[in-house]
Amino acid sequence: MNLKYAILSILIVCLSFQMVYSQDIAQTDKQDLYRRHSIGSSLWLVGNLAPGDPPNFFQLNYGYRLTRREVIIVEAITWTYYEPEGTYGSSDEKYPGKIRSSGVGIGYQRFFWKNLYSSVQANPFLQQYYDSDDKRIQNGFQLFLQLRWGYRFELFEDRWFIEPSLAFNYWPVNTNMPESFKDVERETPDYFLFEPGLHFGYTF
Repeated sequence: MNLKYAILSILIVCLSFQMVYSQDIAQTDKQDLYRRHSIGSSLWLVGNLAPGDPPNFFQLNYGYRLTRREVIIVEAITWTYYEPEGTYGSSDEKYPGKIRSSGVGIGYQRFFWKNLYSSVQANPFLQQYYDSDDKRIQNGFQLFLQLRWGYRFELFEDRWFIEPSLAFNYWPVNTNMPESFKDVERETPDYFLFEPGLHFGYTF
């Protein structure tokens, strides 16, 4: 089976499982809800302080709690990268320039046992391609899918939280990439396994 179809099938199965499982919610999950809203971001922000080429990473999440177990998430994110995402941090070759990626996505988070959770998310990104002289040469589009598992630790009377996690990322659509960038992308995967994450936020 083609690896792309296998990965997509895994994502669809996991999403279907979450949706079916979420139908079996006790009535108490819909009662006594407070602090339905949350805002947050990611610890990846500290990467902007690292030496070398800056990622210019910024992320803002808004969450709305449907029940005590279910949250709808809207995420705005932008970042710059200089090497293929599939081998990010260990690429043999870098782009002859950079890619600036920006978009707003939507996700679904489901809590299971205590604060153990999984989430699925889809982010459509506008890709802006820059050459080595920092001149924008063309635009493209990327569909970025993510499946995440993690645990929420609640702090300070449950108003603040941190969520260490691992994510599986897959981008089945990536259009209009310049040929010079494609040459670097060849033989690199269009997925990234076990990306560590640490989200944090405030509920109100």
